Amino acid sequence: MERAAFRIPGLFAPVAVLAVLALGVFGVARGVLDGNEGLVAAVIVLVVLATLVLISGIVTVNPNESVVVQLFGRYVGSVREPGLHWVWPLTRRNRVSLRVRNFETPPAKVNDADGNPVEIGAVIVWRVVDAAKATFAINLYQAYVSIQAEAAVRHMATCYPYDSHGSDLMSLRDGAAVAEELTTELRERVELAGVEILETRITHLAYAPEIAHAMLRRQQATAVVAARAKIVEGAVGMVRMALDHIAAEDIVELDEERRAAMVSNLLVVLCSDQSTQPVVNTGSLYQ
Repeated sequence: MERAAFRIPGLFAPVAVLAVLALGVFGVARGVLDGNEGLVAAVIVLVVLATLVLISGIVTVNPNESVVVQLFGRYVGSVREPGLHWVWPLTRRNRVSLRVRNFETPPAKVNDADGNPVEIGAVIVWRVVDAAKATFAINLYQAYVSIQAEAAVRHMATCYPYDSHGSDLMSLRDGAAVAEELTTELRERVELAGVEILETRITHLAYAPEIAHAMLRRQQATAVVAARAKIVEGAVGMVRMALDHIAAEDIVELDEERRAAMVSNLLVVLCSDQSTQPVVNTGSLYQ
């Protein structure tokens, strides 16, 4: 787990370096005045070593960035506070960006729950929340997130059909519900890497080219049937209303045969795709 590393903020390191250099200059001058060459050499060596040690501990941290600090291979902590800091010298530092990132998975060709080949792709918005996990738990966390995202999208596509075909079951076309479930699944997959999934969106969803034409005809047929059913339902209601009004107003008395003929004519007029042509009957209904 990520923890805070020992650090001294501010200008401690530059000030300490200047102080060491000042002491070194004073020591060298004293050795030269005393004619002590050994003292001069010792002071120079100590000043160089102290300066190198102090400079090696200086680290700058950018906004939305975490610096992971290792001392001889051991994790000693992370520095997240932006600015100039001094940490343990002779340590290895690994910078991990905490900025929000996003990428789009390439369209994957998979079979949906009905066995139909579909193409699906998604946009993933994510960021690192634990720099220690992202550095030590896995290798190359960017590639890990990308592969896990593609695997989650493929798994999601196999769990639901492309279209619900009028049923109450969830389908891949229910974008909000599918995206929410995909986000939940992907969060569980990348938690090990110290990554947080902020949002997922399905950006590409289509039948595979080999069945796209057949599925288009199926969708068109379904739409036509639904439209016809709506037209017939409305026509039947209008016929019932017409017969009720005729009976209520006592306009004409209709026997069963005349009622059947009237219902047939009204349904033809109301349900026909083209305008009907009236036919004037000069005889009786029975001739």
